[in-house]
Amino acid sequence: ALFAVADQFPNIELRLIHTGQHYDANMSDVFFSDLGLPKPIRHLDVGSGSHAIQTAEVMTRYEQWIMESRPDLTLVVGDVNSTVACAIVASKLHIPVAHVEAGLRSFDRAMPEEINRVLTDSISDFLFVTEPSGMINLAREGRPAEAIHMVGHVMIDTLLRMREKAAELLVYQRYGKHPGEYAFMTMHRPSNVDDPTQLGTIIDQLAWLSQRIAIIFPVHPRTRNRLNETGLMSRLEALDNMYLIDPVGYLEAVCLVDSARMVVTDSGGLQEESSALGVPCLTLRDSTERPITITEGTNTLIADDWDLFRQRVTAILDEGSEHATTAIPYWDGRAGERILRILSEQLA
Repeated sequence: ALFAVADQFPNIELRLIHTGQHYDANMSDVFFSDLGLPKPIRHLDVGSGSHAIQTAEVMTRYEQWIMESRPDLTLVVGDVNSTVACAIVASKLHIPVAHVEAGLRSFDRAMPEEINRVLTDSISDFLFVTEPSGMINLAREGRPAEAIHMVGHVMIDTLLRMREKAAELLVYQRYGKHPGEYAFMTMHRPSNVDDPTQLGTIIDQLAWLSQRIAIIFPVHPRTRNRLNETGLMSRLEALDNMYLIDPVGYLEAVCLVDSARMVVTDSGGLQEESSALGVPCLTLRDSTERPITITEGTNTLIADDWDLFRQRVTAILDEGSEHATTAIPYWDGRAGERILRILSEQLA
């Protein structure tokens, strides 16, 4: 979204660093081609590892680049280990930090992403917020008002820009489906996939769901490993109406979400994308850092309330397949423009 509008701000030169945290080609490379992103000027090749190893590797390698290049600003996005690692390096070298998607809070410190969000916001000079809850959270944490900016959501900018192109792919036809004839599923959170009992319970519910509607499930590498380790993969593979596929590119994912009857996920981003597209979303988590998807969007938190899960599935199937109409403030496709305008004015 930022690169798409960068030519409107000639005094800003954007340089893209790829940390390599998402080291699976299906989880990374395809997104560059789908989104038309420029080739990164540096690839840090961090790869896999524990949270500590991955964060330390990003810090070490990003510091080498930043010492050579001395940028005027480090802009980080989201809540992954790369986000907090690059923010710490820049902050210690007295280089301003801008955080996109600032202020989101699940209030669940068991989530590694929550720790990354809180730490990154605490050392960022520009806090670019996607929804009102972020403004409230940052003010509560004592961040200065002049650093906090409601801009909207760069991910929604991209979604709206790419939606028509994605729709042309007709990915669901590969599985003999039409729009509204399947549920789109993703799952990768440790709380869901690392506990064999919880994972088995979810599979039981997916078996129930698959008797009512087909499920297209791109399986995250982490999830696939856990399913194989626990011997639960065979249970999923035995379901007649379950399509277990490799991770898909961004455009393919947007196509599948946009034409789904419902989304079942534990992903933060998918909660937002489904709300923007008007597709019902059932989130397999106890909490969400994106409450606007519940109050203004199409999201329902399921936690472990499987009665609620079945009630919502039944209601969604009874409602028909027309998308809901949502109009979340500032999710209008102009977040990237707002961010670069603020930076252009304040860094001049």
